[in-house]
Amino acid sequence: MHAYRSHTCAALTAAEVGQDVRLSGWVHRKRDHGGVLFVDLRDHYGITQVVADSDSPALAILEGLRAESVITIDGTVKARAEGTANANLATGEIEVFAKSVTIQSAAQELPLPVAGEADYPEDIRLRYRFLDLRREKLHANIVLRSNVISSLRRRMVDQGFTEFQTPILTASSPEGARDYLVPSRVHPGKFYALPQAPQMFKQLLMVAGFDRYFQIAPCFRDEDARADRSPGEFYQLDFEMSYVTQDDVFAAIEPVLHGVFEEFANWQDKGRTVSPLPFKRIPYRESMLKYGSDKPDLRNPILITDVSEQFKGSGFGRFASMVEAGDVVRALPAPNTAEKSRKFFDDMNSWAQGEGFPGLGYATQKDGVFGGPIANNHGQEGMKAIADALGLGPNDGIFFAAGKEGQAAKLAGLARTRVAEQLELIDANRFEFCWIVDFPMFEYDEDAKKVDFSHNPFSMPQGELEALNTKDPLDILAYQYDIVCNGVELSSGAIRNHRPEIMYKAFEIAGYTQADVDTNFAGMINAFKFGAPPHGGSAPGVDRIVMLLADEPNIREVIVFPMTQKAEDLMMGAPNFATNKQLRELNIRLVEQAGAAKAAPIAEAVDPAAG
Repeated sequence: MHAYRSHTCAALTAAEVGQDVRLSGWVHRKRDHGGVLFVDLRDHYGITQVVADSDSPALAILEGLRAESVITIDGTVKARAEGTANANLATGEIEVFAKSVTIQSAAQELPLPVAGEADYPEDIRLRYRFLDLRREKLHANIVLRSNVISSLRRRMVDQGFTEFQTPILTASSPEGARDYLVPSRVHPGKFYALPQAPQMFKQLLMVAGFDRYFQIAPCFRDEDARADRSPGEFYQLDFEMSYVTQDDVFAAIEPVLHGVFEEFANWQDKGRTVSPLPFKRIPYRESMLKYGSDKPDLRNPILITDVSEQFKGSGFGRFASMVEAGDVVRALPAPNTAEKSRKFFDDMNSWAQGEGFPGLGYATQKDGVFGGPIANNHGQEGMKAIADALGLGPNDGIFFAAGKEGQAAKLAGLARTRVAEQLELIDANRFEFCWIVDFPMFEYDEDAKKVDFSHNPFSMPQGELEALNTKDPLDILAYQYDIVCNGVELSSGAIRNHRPEIMYKAFEIAGYTQADVDTNFAGMINAFKFGAPPHGGSAPGVDRIVMLLADEPNIREVIVFPMTQKAEDLMMGAPNFATNKQLRELNIRLVEQAGAAKAAPIAEAVDPAAG
């Protein structure tokens, strides 16, 4: 028999009754029933119930063990007594009578329990992540992650893509977030950067003649954490294609994403559905109007409507004057709220103020009669016109967001989500995908008082060079697109600008010189001068895909060893100070932050001759 196990802790069934077996695993739980001890023995695969009574030589040893000790059990498989089978376990029909036990590793007192799913402080969970990962839910999430990555890889190969690896040590480039810098020992004073994304390398692969590239790519960005974004590093399904239009990119990646979500939609018997192919396409401006967001949750049935015209010259002077001054008024329904108290509407207004907005107007409605200050001033006929524009029923209330277009859209979008959550309108058993397309190429930066890129400077403008030469920059659209699922942006993508003359002109409009482009993007712009195919791609986030499939609200629950919100690894003690020997090798000295007596050191490159 094998030194440690003849079976895993999920393998034994009634067919093995009477067999002598050997199992190894962790002591998950112990239950003492007066001279009979039951031990749940757990390994990666599952749990087997082990029993020891006064006739078992193993009883005394098992009684003295702490939970999470690692043991090897030799015993005989027995059928459970009638009425005691556990249908929730793969091994629920049997138990193993322990004849002997070997202690492989005794556990100390635990800083957090493994059995059960009780909440524990984040710092404890991350400091003892190796224990946290033994817990059933998190352990299953990480297995799901592995299975999802395997499925993505298989489906990409089936779609004709070839996997390549791109460099981790590279040059710094302005991608929009801070770089992680790595000092060079052999080039004193110089630094590598960890890639924020393989963007330039994958485009260079297309220039090099490879047609369809992908990789499960690690990316590094020094940015703050969010619920759907891990600080430090993340992984994405990075891909690029040559000789393609936007439609070709969609046709290639949609079956991959749809297939993966369908494959795992029923994970843990959740029984969820996936929106059919092809995925809905929504122009950016339409999305901002109807949903107040460029990453809309299409499970939410509420739609936003612009009602600015209805308030021109109306009896509600506040909105009328705002519209005359160029502001907008957006309205969204509050379905079937006739029986809701005034407090529901007032609480929504207080919530909006708590989010930093002046407030959220509203009108109630019951049996077709409108109430509230806005309705009293605007009149029943005026309110009915608004209700008709929104397609309201006789018992649907209305919320109003007013202000500058961007501000009103943002408030209406947040209120749309809030109202749907409060009224329980969102179907949690659906995955709803959409593409957001036709992003504006440029936007006006109010702070800098100049035109700048709005999304991705390397995208091909719709209309190409002619559009850049003849159109108002703020009217130019780009072949840029985002893939969104349930209100979560999985990735941005674009058909790339592969022609140097178009790139120079686009950057010129944004206030950059040809020399700026040649300096900051030398590798890519030089390559384009030697014949570059039309190409495009995207990079759906692996962490976010798994987060959605696992139905987790925070991305840390699907990452094996995540950092804290402050980008610290509490388990390994990173980041940490370098030794003096390491600093000397790298020609780096540490200086204190200005004005701080005992500030944390920061690194500064120095002349190696300075000692």
